[in-house]
Amino acid sequence: MGADREGGVRHRPGRAVAFAACGAVLLAGCASMPDSGDLRDVESTPRQETGVRVFAMPPADDAQPNEIMQGFLEALTSDDPQYDTARKYLTTDAARTWRPEQSATVLANGPSVVRDPQPGGREVTDTSSLTYALTGNRVATVDDQQAYAPADGSYSNKVHLSKDAKSGQWRIDKLPQGVVMGKSDFQRNYTSVNKYYFASTTTVGTTGQPVAVADPVFVRGKVDPMTQVVRSLLAGPTSWLGPVVRSSFPTGTALQKGVPGLAPDDQNRLTVPLNDKASRAGSVKCTEMATQLLFTLRNLTPTLESVELQGPGGHRLCDLTGERADSAAWHASAQHPEYLYFLDGKHRLVRMPTGSTGTSAVRVPGPLGEGEREMQSVAVSRDEHTVAGVGADGKSLYVSSLAAGGSLGEAVVSSQGATVADRLTTPSWDARGDLWVADRDPRHPKLYVMDQGGGKPVEVAIPELPGRIRDVRVAADGVRVALVVEKDGKQSLLIGRIEREDKSGARPAVVEPRSAAPDLEQVTAMSWAGDSRLVAVGQEQGGVHQMRYVQVDGSALDGPAPAALSGVKAIAASEDERVPLVAYSEDDGIVRLPSGAQWQKVDKDGTAPVYPG
Repeated sequence: MGADREGGVRHRPGRAVAFAACGAVLLAGCASMPDSGDLRDVESTPRQETGVRVFAMPPADDAQPNEIMQGFLEALTSDDPQYDTARKYLTTDAARTWRPEQSATVLANGPSVVRDPQPGGREVTDTSSLTYALTGNRVATVDDQQAYAPADGSYSNKVHLSKDAKSGQWRIDKLPQGVVMGKSDFQRNYTSVNKYYFASTTTVGTTGQPVAVADPVFVRGKVDPMTQVVRSLLAGPTSWLGPVVRSSFPTGTALQKGVPGLAPDDQNRLTVPLNDKASRAGSVKCTEMATQLLFTLRNLTPTLESVELQGPGGHRLCDLTGERADSAAWHASAQHPEYLYFLDGKHRLVRMPTGSTGTSAVRVPGPLGEGEREMQSVAVSRDEHTVAGVGADGKSLYVSSLAAGGSLGEAVVSSQGATVADRLTTPSWDARGDLWVADRDPRHPKLYVMDQGGGKPVEVAIPELPGRIRDVRVAADGVRVALVVEKDGKQSLLIGRIEREDKSGARPAVVEPRSAAPDLEQVTAMSWAGDSRLVAVGQEQGGVHQMRYVQVDGSALDGPAPAALSGVKAIAASEDERVPLVAYSEDDGIVRLPSGAQWQKVDKDGTAPVYPG
């Protein structure tokens, strides 16, 4: 069920009326369909400009089955809030039981529509009943929680039509739940938005600030997305993230009945009327509730200045400005790193201010800046007070203070891998101050975490890992981790959920790993580059090496990819998306990519660039 169809049938011009002043387009229900025969590979709905809303036409009197199918499929890709027009193509019973919000199936080229023959290949002879098959190649699904997941394989479902004996009108009486559409229609109709919750076990600093965690969902972009996102936020986190996050909204909190829609006033302030469940929250919880709302809605509407939560009768529960929200919870994308770090030509750790436009770097204080031991890779803690480094041979991990007079001490983790490539990965820090590193030794592969970077290394269980870890980057929130996993010579980029204790309570675990870049089969380098975004360097099957941004849920991102760069072996990005992308290239050394510019050389002899994290 969708209008993203293209191919080689003869097309009749459709009837469409554009209202420029209103920003609306009416789609003809009978456009682009042949009068008889198979209904397959029909033209896709044209991509509309931002702000243009698309509305479908109801069925015409005496519309034929092929016109009913076309009109219904077009209606599913319109901006009708409750799919009221689409329901006009259904019988009364089917309209009552159909749940379009239950799921969305995304196909590569939209559904092919073919009249279904009777068993044995005989032609359908019943003049009051017809069945059509919808088929295609799956790309993704969106579930009833609005969570996106990559998918593959074939799709096939049937739609049954019947002719009413009294009225003589054809209508759909049986159809699958949810909707199905092609990739380009999905991209036109839906937009990705981060909801925000708080990590269940992670706090930051002496004040114990909660740590915000992004939970990406897809909403219909031109159908009151603000109200959709608020309802989704109040309903709770998606199933995958749910075990490791919490919401400050009391169970059962919802928008008050009768709220037509949410929109900021002319001062960019938003009032959110909640039911009586929200009144049970104290002042601290109310502030956290408002913080979740602000982080979520500023992700959708960056100009939003403040929110006010109201209970029944217009009673003010609390209000919050964006500035106060940033101090109420730790938010990775709001943290601006002070320095960029990398190893110079003598394998000493050096740094330069993040906003610097020059190429001069200075050695950091402490043993790694003094070159006490040559390093292969480093990671600097989020507060930029501590550094972890892997020795040049890849065998040993050291932790040291970024302060003058410190000592390197003994290795805290060691690997017995036969080669450098089979030893320790680049380490990684989360906002809680825990340090993560993997041992790539094929005989004894392990993932370790060290409490506050100084505790005893604890092995992390990964019961569902489909291969051997080649690289690891923990998210700032401490509840997600990005892993490059290799199997049979191919690498994949996965996101795992971190549960601090497994079911036996014995040790932390990474569970339910899922693909963040399903079309990449070689991954050379990767880094977190936002609350739910990574930058990856890799190669598709049969393709060339490329650099791209990817979402943690595996969905495609709008906007251009970073400019091409050859020979990339390491990449550094920050959750603060204003910070320049930095890379290590075999051809050019350390290079950076300022916004709106081309790659610039920083240090020909430098390697291993990192931002804090």
